[in-house]
Amino acid sequence: MSSGNGPRARPPAPHPAAAGAAASAAGRLALRSDGWLAGDDEVALAHRVALASAGVTAGREGGPVIGIANSASQLNPCNLPLRDLAGAVRAGIEEAGGAAAEFPVISLGEDLMKPTAMLYRNLLAIEVEEMVRANPLDGLVILAGCDKSVPGALMGAVSANVPTVLVTAGARPPARFRGRRVGTGTGLWRLWDERRAGRLDDAAWAELERCLACGLGTCNTMGTASTMALLSEVLGFMVPGSASIPAGDPRAIPAARQAGRVAVDAVAHGRRPQDILTPAALANAITALHAAAGSTNAVIHLAALAGRAGVTFRLDDVGRLGAAVPVLADVEPSGSRLVQDFDAAGGVPTLLRELAGAGLVEAAARTVTGASVGEIAAAARPAAPGGAIRPAGSPLRENGAFAVVRGSLAPDGAVIKTSAASPALLTHRGPAVVFRGYADMRARIDDPGLPVTADSVLVLAGCGPAGAGMPEWGMIPIPARLVRQGVTDMVRVTDARMSGTSFGTVALHAAPEAAVGGPLALVRDGDPVILDARSGVLDLDVPAAELARRRAAWSPPGPAHLRGWPALHARHVTQAPDGCDLDFLRAPTAAHRIFIEPVIGRS
Repeated sequence: MSSGNGPRARPPAPHPAAAGAAASAAGRLALRSDGWLAGDDEVALAHRVALASAGVTAGREGGPVIGIANSASQLNPCNLPLRDLAGAVRAGIEEAGGAAAEFPVISLGEDLMKPTAMLYRNLLAIEVEEMVRANPLDGLVILAGCDKSVPGALMGAVSANVPTVLVTAGARPPARFRGRRVGTGTGLWRLWDERRAGRLDDAAWAELERCLACGLGTCNTMGTASTMALLSEVLGFMVPGSASIPAGDPRAIPAARQAGRVAVDAVAHGRRPQDILTPAALANAITALHAAAGSTNAVIHLAALAGRAGVTFRLDDVGRLGAAVPVLADVEPSGSRLVQDFDAAGGVPTLLRELAGAGLVEAAARTVTGASVGEIAAAARPAAPGGAIRPAGSPLRENGAFAVVRGSLAPDGAVIKTSAASPALLTHRGPAVVFRGYADMRARIDDPGLPVTADSVLVLAGCGPAGAGMPEWGMIPIPARLVRQGVTDMVRVTDARMSGTSFGTVALHAAPEAAVGGPLALVRDGDPVILDARSGVLDLDVPAAELARRRAAWSPPGPAHLRGWPALHARHVTQAPDGCDLDFLRAPTAAHRIFIEPVIGRS
């Protein structure tokens, strides 16, 4: 038994839900950080000294401590603009009476991380959740940008359930190549095919490389980064109108400052992620995803976020909710413009106004600012004819941007971005040309002897979440021989993902994936594949008895990793319809969503 002068352990800190409901005798809001900082014993003193030594003024009776989770990194040029926004966030927090504590988090960048940043999204989510758990933080401002850094950090914040505001890096300046603007990703994929067809020489290719090094920020097309920023604003985690502000725009600094103020206010009023991420908010996000013709990757990320909040998310909801949604964003790859044009047209508030006017928005959904989605939409300016956001009455296209297909080739479903596909190929029957993994595909796709025609269905198997970490390999290149003949699209089927900047008639995220025994593992060259996107069908036209024979002869591939994060990921990752989260991180019941606080004592 320790003496009265020995180390003292405190009870766990109050969860934000409890802290938000409690108040001191003086009327001060009780805070989660009080568990670390309040009191006069050696433990509280040491905690206050530690923060003061780092330049964070957080006293016994001070305001909330707001963590700034900064993912800026030189290994990720998409997120580097965040370096210039962190100071503004800090200023906003301090102006509102809070204390700001900045800390680094993993920077998930698509440009350099291999095999894919998707492999590390859930690791970022764990990092954010555990940094909140272990430290005296009452709220968060997340600084993120590139594709997986937004959903990964938000997943962690939802699980920690402290008030959270997101600030994004913004889209990079457009490149110009031979007098024309080149959208990030989308333009490169098109010009790569030009080079493979022999229509772009070495000098032009080198010129393109110089042009693309045009500045910092995320993709300026409606790729995954722009899509997730847009959807995060729709979900209610951002300052209204800030998701589309380009990198380096003068409005970015005041918007970041406002985010800091909103974070302090959200703590004061108990606006927590699990109260914001409701079924209504998810429905709004799916609707906006269709209206913006966003990235297919967002379907996976929304499923993962829903799983953290205990909100039911069914893949078929993507098709059901989108069936009546007009595509309004005229942004590449489905349209012809860039994110800068979307921003100039009014950004997310204008998009919401058009959707609300068509009766397609759950107006009562609340946001971290305290305003409802309906109030934000009502205050926005309407879409102007000829802008990058179309009026609801004159859409880019009708009936949504995505189709969900399922059948004997994808029993649990696959997703097609119909707005970026070839209409003539959305109903198709053709023989399979099968590739087992990325290396096999790259080695053989341009082989002059490959038995392929424009009617073939290119199948890439073994690239799903457990098998390969689910890279963006799904936009299988058109064989060079066919490109030279003028073929620009083919039906493709895969358990991989593709970049949100990509395009084509590609059935993605086929589940179950090949590595766990899904039907993609059983497809052979020449097998007839049937796609009917309008009817929601993706079938393998092979007799059941033959498939049973193949299955009996199939054995799962051995693990590539025997240790480390990739091994843990492969053992516990869920399939695409469940968001590719780790099974032990999902929260299907109220008990799973209880955030267990640490015992606070000497470390």
